[in-house]
Amino acid sequence: MILAKVIGNIVSTVKHEAYHATKIMIVQPLGWDLQPKGTPTIAVDTVGAGEGETVLVLREGQAAKLILGVKRAPVRSLIVGIIDHVDIAEKSKT
Repeated sequence: MILAKVIGNIVSTVKHEAYHATKIMIVQPLGWDLQPKGTPTIAVDTVGAGEGETVLVLREGQAAKLILGVKRAPVRSLIVGIIDHVDIAEKSKT
């Protein structure tokens, strides 16, 4: 799983049946410092995330198929949580 920021959405009039009744979002992966890291990607939204929100993205095709309930879904990434706050503890120097 990765942290990401929702930076846009995708609107499509024709799409694979696995995407029926889903929202497809564009997400920017983030590093632990919450700064952009890597290339933006697409993810199916399962939690009602909106543009600008920090989210938890699951990047595992098999799990995505199970969550969506579709055997042969062409899905790799799912938004599975909306992040309210990130608190990273400093590593001890002992």
